[in-house]
Amino acid sequence: MTSSSRLLLHLTIFAAYFYSMDQCCNAEDSPHWRGANRDGIYREAGLLTIWPADGLKPLWTIDGVGEGYSSASVAKGAVYTTGMTPDTHHGLLTSLTLDGKRNWQIQYGPEWEGNQPGTHCCPAVDDGRIFVLSGHGLLVCVNAANGKVIWQKDIAKTFGGEVPACGFAESLLIDGEQVICTPGGKDAALVALDKKKGEVAWTTKGFSEQSAYCSPILIERGGLRLIVTLTVQSLVGVDASNGAVVWKTPFDETEKLQNHSVSPVYADGLIYVTSGHRKGGQMYSLAEDGRGVALKWSDEVLNTLHGGLVFVDGYVYGSNTTHRWVCLRASDGNVMYRTSGVGQGSIIYADGNLYCYGEKGTLGLVRAKPEAYEEVSRFKIVAGEGQHWAHPVISDGTLYIRHGDTLSAFDIKAKQ
Repeated sequence: MTSSSRLLLHLTIFAAYFYSMDQCCNAEDSPHWRGANRDGIYREAGLLTIWPADGLKPLWTIDGVGEGYSSASVAKGAVYTTGMTPDTHHGLLTSLTLDGKRNWQIQYGPEWEGNQPGTHCCPAVDDGRIFVLSGHGLLVCVNAANGKVIWQKDIAKTFGGEVPACGFAESLLIDGEQVICTPGGKDAALVALDKKKGEVAWTTKGFSEQSAYCSPILIERGGLRLIVTLTVQSLVGVDASNGAVVWKTPFDETEKLQNHSVSPVYADGLIYVTSGHRKGGQMYSLAEDGRGVALKWSDEVLNTLHGGLVFVDGYVYGSNTTHRWVCLRASDGNVMYRTSGVGQGSIIYADGNLYCYGEKGTLGLVRAKPEAYEEVSRFKIVAGEGQHWAHPVISDGTLYIRHGDTLSAFDIKAKQ
């Protein structure tokens, strides 16, 4: 072998090595609701394609995070979640190390004792700060290093919003220097606050609908940055820079109970929205400049209650209120499959697979393909008590499952 051939061989080996390392270690933080882009898509690779027959064993499990349904946020080497003390009904914000040790825990004020008691808001972590919203509408900004409160604002009282029947349940959206919330007040259906001081940046003047539990998403289209969410009667797109309502379209206007707790999902100019208190969902086309929407099709199958959706490779996946897992083709709404699986629950996606977490505690690993619901592994989440409503979270090859007062972490990296 010539010297040039040996050099080429060595370069090829090194390139293959670094490519494999990149694929194995491709990971990202999950600093707020449903991953880095708030869409339930976790952009990781090198994960297990099948689990052990007897299920995943936890790396660690910690009790004492409080009652509630908040999932975890993972950022800058720490894990955060919220809960409620069972005796005094105060909100707890807990910071953990990546190996499950407690950094600190604080009480941030009264939490929700009414319908579906406990915490619902997933912490948002940004620029050394943590933002949480209580069921009563208290928005709190906390120092991520030590848990000290930086500022707080009662958004219901400040903006004249009515507290929803099950309390405020949105997970806050951070956009640059602003934190976005949905007080549902007069000329203030949505509001942007300066994240450093809590001062008002803008409100949606002329738009006053109540909050309906939905956590907003951010869409960039045609140079326009839009905050998109569901209020009690509308799907709405708001200019992120100034709060102007760019467009809105009716959604569930005639329903008696508007529970719109499922965030819209977006891909390639299409927005899908649904609600568990209606027959199904609706797909909208977003104009190329972002300044309008048009109904593309409606379905009567995928009425997700609160388990979320994922939009993957031209298909929408989720569960419905008849306890079936559903795949819809985005182009025309065709039902690709509808099957029982692990029962109604929440869903996320990573590395070619769906993670389907049933409300009765069974977690399933399902191939993300439209031809069929192909479940390759499942096991029961046994730690914790109460409803299995918190959404799974993945960060750096670790799967986090919140169940009641307990948070567990599982290693899902493929073994090399």
